[in-house]
Amino acid sequence: MPFQLGVFATVLDDAGHVLLVHRRDCDWWCQPGGGMESRETPWEGVIRETREETGFEVAVERLAGVYSWAPREDEVIFGFVCRVAGGARATSDESDDLPANTFPEHVHRIGDALRGEPGTLLKVAEGPSSRDVARGNVVPH
Repeated sequence: MPFQLGVFATVLDDAGHVLLVHRRDCDWWCQPGGGMESRETPWEGVIRETREETGFEVAVERLAGVYSWAPREDEVIFGFVCRVAGGARATSDESDDLPANTFPEHVHRIGDALRGEPGTLLKVAEGPSSRDVARGNVVPH
């Protein structure tokens, strides 16, 4: 398998609510994001992916973390904290909890981003990945 780079956004509104997207190919919630395209920077990739998946323009505020799945998989994920820079409110105040069927790796990255640690977190990812979920190795809790 070729080496892959991913970009995901923890998008916050003024009230601190987190924007999630619901995947159509499976019944899971996740951060907006995905794979980088050729000749784009990670910050350009997260802006593009968020726009494609939500319709919202976002501004990148900071790089929250860099996650590696090594040695299990050849993938590195860049996790950014972003804010909505255009469009209508993208979150709801109906719930304060993440849905039970949120990808586990996204729950970890959102938690890391919300802690507001100074600097960028460098972390070997633990637990199941979204690929594990797609392969049917994980069920929602």
